[in-house]
Amino acid sequence: MKTKLASIELLLLDVDGVLTDGGITYSDSGDQIKTFNSRDGFGIRLLMDSGIGVGIITGRKSKALGLRCENIGITLLFDGIKDKSKALDKIISQTGIMPEQIAFAGDDLMDLPVIKRVGVSFCVPDACQEVKDHSDIITNQKGGHGAVREICESILKAKDLWDAILNQYLP
Repeated sequence: MKTKLASIELLLLDVDGVLTDGGITYSDSGDQIKTFNSRDGFGIRLLMDSGIGVGIITGRKSKALGLRCENIGITLLFDGIKDKSKALDKIISQTGIMPEQIAFAGDDLMDLPVIKRVGVSFCVPDACQEVKDHSDIITNQKGGHGAVREICESILKAKDLWDAILNQYLP
């Protein structure tokens, strides 16, 4: 699996249940409130700073997601997507990155078409069973609680980039 992880040039993520814990809170005014994990965000930044792209494919649209992507620098955002496989086709066309160089993390049935097509597929431990059955790697951490950071670190370690990153923070 290390060889497959080392070839990853783009990480694609579902949002609800992967970047968040899957809960959706609505304010009295009807706005969606999502909670994102800061360590996941830092892991995404480390990945992008190392030259590995990060993008989002999600079925739900929300202002909170747009703000989060803007905050951490994700520009490859496909939200409100009904057919994630078609979004993957657009991403492949847009980036020129081959499916075997793409990793994807999902947690529910609508993620299966992408999970089946990419080089490395991840899911969170509370994903539905069908997604677990078809994923290459099940994270130890749950969605919204460090799963994305775990994924980012696994890619960086497979590419032998982790020690250089770590050394930036050690005296």
